[in-house]
Amino acid sequence: MSTLSRLLGRQQEKRAENYLQAQGLATITRNYQCRQGEIDLIMRDKDTLVFVEVRYRSNNRHGSAAESVDQRKQQKILHTARHFLASHGEFQQMYCRFDVLAIDQANPSPFNWLKNAFVE
Repeated sequence: MSTLSRLLGRQQEKRAENYLQAQGLATITRNYQCRQGEIDLIMRDKDTLVFVEVRYRSNNRHGSAAESVDQRKQQKILHTARHFLASHGEFQQMYCRFDVLAIDQANPSPFNWLKNAFVE
């Protein structure tokens, strides 16, 4: 991935975080990584721990942003979420949700927030 792509991705993640905060979610951490993957945002929505995958597409040549969170990507997110929970005992008893915040430049609506986009 090029430096420009990485920078654009971080900018879109920040936009997504600001949007979700405006909807009442609180940020716990950004870009949580382990050997098997990364989660863009981990947030709290009242009593729910929310793992958020932010996807941006400048065009839909290879499918929409939401469609790009395929089974393989979901498995990486699930594995990384398990790692986070094992490392942060204070969150282990919370209900968990997996959301996708899709940003398609071609779409007039800036954000497509898919709550419970997938489950374990």
